[in-house]
Amino acid sequence: MRTTTALAISALAATATSHATFQDLWVNGEDEESTCARLPANNNPVVNVGSNDIRCNVGGTKAAGAKCSVPAGGTVTVEMHQQPNDRDCSKEALGGNHFGPVLVYMSKVEDASKADGSSSWFKIFEDGYDSATKTWGNDKLNKGCGKQDVKIPSDIAPGDYLLRAETIALHTASQANGAQFYMTCYQITVTGGGSANPTGVKFPGAYSPNDPGIKVDIWGNSFTEYKIPGPPVYEG
Repeated sequence: MRTTTALAISALAATATSHATFQDLWVNGEDEESTCARLPANNNPVVNVGSNDIRCNVGGTKAAGAKCSVPAGGTVTVEMHQQPNDRDCSKEALGGNHFGPVLVYMSKVEDASKADGSSSWFKIFEDGYDSATKTWGNDKLNKGCGKQDVKIPSDIAPGDYLLRAETIALHTASQANGAQFYMTCYQITVTGGGSANPTGVKFPGAYSPNDPGIKVDIWGNSFTEYKIPGPPVYEG
């Protein structure tokens, strides 16, 4: 792992300069842009896991302009960039040594345009830390134009859902409230599928400030593996 003092200092210096947001959504390769994204007001992170902002970011209860139709078993691609409407692939999605995992959740709701995120969430994707290659989940975002493909479970019940894309920046996570949470909720309508209604967790509540995947020193020489926070991925 990156263990030098110089890198740790560099991470601290970059704290205020390399923020980002998940902005756009692709459905089976079709670019829906940000039509169904509840875009945050700015690119600053959430740092309080006990706040309702941990659900869909600050201002995340404000509805998007549309819902994106997604077939069960299909693939969505969430897309992150540092600045609004800047999809320049020559720039890192989340720079500044903001290393950490990528996670995606879903929540079944009656109407995705009115849901406030207080319903239960089940995890459908996670990518943490590969100790063999020393690669983080969001390293792949940086190398892939901010994009992460995620398969929608094929057996879930049709209807409206909130889709929550998140990355957690851990460059200052050794200190209290040092982890930075970047998330956006998308309004989707799942078509087809089955009847499964996976059990989930609540936000706030799913994360604790002292979880080993949230309060962690990724720079120390003793760091060799990482425990992703939250529930296991639903394997429908």
